[in-house]
Amino acid sequence: MKIFRNPDVMWREETEHKQQALKALADGGEAEEIGASILFLNGTMLTLNLLGTEIWSRCDAIDPDRLVADLSEIFDVDTETLKADVMDFLGELQEKGFIRYEQ
Repeated sequence: MKIFRNPDVMWREETEHKQQALKALADGGEAEEIGASILFLNGTMLTLNLLGTEIWSRCDAIDPDRLVADLSEIFDVDTETLKADVMDFLGELQEKGFIRYEQ
């Protein structure tokens, strides 16, 4: 199964906030609460933190295991925790219609 973004979703990356989040992480700080992008679909808006933004930006015909492997090169977190977080977030995106899975 591969993950695909819904083409009807409007997406805006907040470049300044993304840079702020990257700097916070590089300095050993927290970046969870910094909104790095915004998604809009049918009146629903989601603000994504840096991890959410990195997940979303890669949801273009990617296998979930490849996604986790790619993200593990960016984020300093154990693979099992990262995989659980990624799968939970993908489930939320799918439930809200932002992504779909296809063979």
